[in-house]
Amino acid sequence: MCSKLKIAIAISGAGSNARAIIKYFKNHEKIEVALLISNQQTSGAEKISQDTGVPYFIFNRENFYKKDTIIKLLEKYEIQGLILAGFLWLIPENLIQKFPRSIINIHPALLPKYGGKGMYGMKVHQAVKDAREEETGITIHLVNQEYDKGEVLLQEKVKIESSDTPEDIAQKVHQLEYAFFAPTIEKYFLAITDYPVY
Repeated sequence: MCSKLKIAIAISGAGSNARAIIKYFKNHEKIEVALLISNQQTSGAEKISQDTGVPYFIFNRENFYKKDTIIKLLEKYEIQGLILAGFLWLIPENLIQKFPRSIINIHPALLPKYGGKGMYGMKVHQAVKDAREEETGITIHLVNQEYDKGEVLLQEKVKIESSDTPEDIAQKVHQLEYAFFAPTIEKYFLAITDYPVY
């Protein structure tokens, strides 16, 4: 029996996508969510950890950008893939080098539209509404040195009604996230490796 491929999830907010991913991979034969990390003390990381048993770690800007704290932590837990589920900071070069083509982000719009620095959460949905778009969706992509510019793994669309509020749009997008994020993570990592080498 080979070891499971271990992934970590990074969040900045409540972590509803993280919960869905942890639930999806519970008892999975080949992939395990082994760690939850967050850059916000007020995020949902502690509560999710209490509810699921997945250990968590809170870090600050200095730990993330000026030290190798996160690299050492991920090595300790034998992490081979990092999932950004509502994580708002730009990923530093040392993490990208440590996890080449193994950091996956989800964006609540159809990139390249409504992407880039400062475009997250309700700001995206408000911009979509203001532009009177007829559809929006999600983009799941690999992470590189720029916000929302990595290779696209999956896009899924949803229709917007003229009567939809930004909150309505957010709800539609959330449903896509819950339905497609975890299966896309699974498909990607199972395709690039059978099991971790440690």
